[in-house]
Amino acid sequence: MLFLSRDRKPSPRAPVRATALRWGLGLAAAAALSGCVVAPPARQVVVEQQGPVVVAPMAPPAPYVETVTVAPSPVHVWVGGFWEWGGGRYAWRPGHWAAPPRAGWAWVPHHWEPGPGGWRMRPGHWAPR
Repeated sequence: MLFLSRDRKPSPRAPVRATALRWGLGLAAAAALSGCVVAPPARQVVVEQQGPVVVAPMAPPAPYVETVTVAPSPVHVWVGGFWEWGGGRYAWRPGHWAAPPRAGWAWVPHHWEPGPGGWRMRPGHWAPR
């Protein structure tokens, strides 16, 4: 849209300027509106793997007292060490820091339970609080 006075003749470049102005305003509006797009959150899939049932003929030793270092970030959780049975003996697996797979999930530690034929290990896993 061009406003012309009665005294002046329209410039031969007026249509070009008007087109450039329309394009500029259109691009500015598109850029402003593109910030309004909300992307849906990425779907997270958590797979809990059930390993083979481990049965040991005797109770595990007392857990080691571990030195817990500083967490790498505020979301990391300490996953404590545990005794693992294999090859006819127990072996200590030290603890480590891990980030939960989802916000609001907590670590359920490994533990051993007495049962038929010996002691059964229940593996640690992440679970909703």
